[in-house]
Amino acid sequence: QVQLVESGGGLVQAGDSLRLSCVASGRTFNRWAMGWFRQAPGQEREFVAAISYKGSQSFYADSVKGRFTVSRDDAANTAYLEMTSLTPEDTAVYYCAADRSGVGSYPTLYDYWGQGTQVTVSG
Repeated sequence: QVQLVESGGGLVQAGDSLRLSCVASGRTFNRWAMGWFRQAPGQEREFVAAISYKGSQSFYADSVKGRFTVSRDDAANTAYLEMTSLTPEDTAVYYCAADRSGVGSYPTLYDYWGQGTQVTVSG
């Protein structure tokens, strides 16, 4: 069983930065693509960013491109989401997810999910 645990969320002001972490259990972390999604109250879960296994490719939603950076440290079984220039529209619960079959932007592709971490950006 794979477990993903996110951390790093919090309450910040518009324009601030945050770095989210996602620590994974298991010995095959380097074989998974890792994705980040978010869900605001009353809205569907949406894709934010993803990184392929080995980190050779990364993808971003248009809404975060140029502000967010996804990365991974396979030695530490950890994926990161560096978020800068945050706006109130970025307020949501952020989830990391692991995909054994390849990197993608659809939530249904992902096999394992973390419990989420709240990010709140005040204006």
